[in-house]
Amino acid sequence: MSLRLYNSAARAKQDFVPINPDRLTMYVCGPTVYGRAHIGNFRPAVVFDVLQRLLRHVYGPDKLVYARNITDIDDKIMDKARAEGVSIEVITERYEALYLEDAATLGIERPDLHPHATTSIAAMVAMIETLVGKGHAYAAEGHVLFDVASHADYGSLSRRPLDEMIAGARVEVAPYKRNAADFVLWKPSTKDQAGWPSPWGRGRPGWHIECSAMIAESLGETIDIHGGGIDLTFPHHENECAQSACAHDGAPLANIWMHNGFLNFGGGEKMSKSLGNVQSVGDLTDAGWTGDELRLALLSAHYRQPLLWDDALLGQMRGRLDKWLRRLGDVPRGVRPPPPPAVIEALSDDLNTPAALAAIAGVEQDREALLGALAFLGLPGLAPERSRSAADIKGQDAGAARIDALVAQRTAARQARDWVESDRLRDALAAEGIVLEDGPGGTIWRRG
Repeated sequence: MSLRLYNSAARAKQDFVPINPDRLTMYVCGPTVYGRAHIGNFRPAVVFDVLQRLLRHVYGPDKLVYARNITDIDDKIMDKARAEGVSIEVITERYEALYLEDAATLGIERPDLHPHATTSIAAMVAMIETLVGKGHAYAAEGHVLFDVASHADYGSLSRRPLDEMIAGARVEVAPYKRNAADFVLWKPSTKDQAGWPSPWGRGRPGWHIECSAMIAESLGETIDIHGGGIDLTFPHHENECAQSACAHDGAPLANIWMHNGFLNFGGGEKMSKSLGNVQSVGDLTDAGWTGDELRLALLSAHYRQPLLWDDALLGQMRGRLDKWLRRLGDVPRGVRPPPPPAVIEALSDDLNTPAALAAIAGVEQDREALLGALAFLGLPGLAPERSRSAADIKGQDAGAARIDALVAQRTAARQARDWVESDRLRDALAAEGIVLEDGPGGTIWRRG
């Protein structure tokens, strides 16, 4: 069974062929730690957490080197520190700790490497020096800028016309730029701003150079997979592609680029700090949702598609999880049966988590297979601190077995096309406050 992944650069699914089967490399853009991440920020973290589990399953647990960076120097961080009258380290350490806490709540495993921008400044300066030496960057008024015109393939990842890219990037039009699309690799710092020595004076890196330098430093010039949210395709990933290829004599930064879709609210409005419509993991757990319910919701749609985020979705996930937990009962810690082949097959087709969840319906009666599937997806049973336990659910739903039996009767009636009996059972359950949700994996129920 081959692993196929959608390559954003090629606009097609491709067979995954690692550069070195004994050392797979994957890098995912992590947070800029100036505020608490919202639940939409965690979609890539959850998606690529599942992918790293799949890669380790297929190639071996020790064959993957997975890196997710921390951007801990940024103008927004400096603004936050100035507003609070504290050092930038106070801000970055606070919000990195919150990010890791929220990631643990969602069952996200720690990456092998978590490089920080501030500990990779030397690598960034060295890469910028290489770009200047090769004629792909230039110094101007204390800045160093990448010369977009020097790279013929600029725009190949996002495939957008240059004028559209300039407008989309909202680039600063500065007199020292040769071209409007040129982007900053290094910028000067004033005495009251964070800064590091460089050949161009005391300053700090631009955003885009960080990831290219950290990838080269920790993983290599060309990696197998680079991931992140679709909003990073341009300008961030486009600029990464350009500067890395130019620094490394045309070698591509990544063989496969993967991008996840947005989380949207009703009406199609994306979740965004700039729009002020964000929900953090803490907000959602304070509202009574568990980490497993949030994780399952993030996996309920295909990663490349937008995901409509609302309480109805979370309610569906609660019903599904409660049903599985009732069937699992009490699970000893550390028990990890292998995942069913049908789940691995679904995930091997471009990380198709909806198909994987549907495949679980075929193994629900097999307790070991069900546990193996849920454990592989990072779901309940193995992390009781993130889940409502089976005992809790049984206590809350004292009539769970009776309701299960009525739902099974309704399913049998539907299969026999006895719509009168099916509707009677549905209405009887509704009168008890039981909400039924029919889907490709069967019917789940929850208390309304």
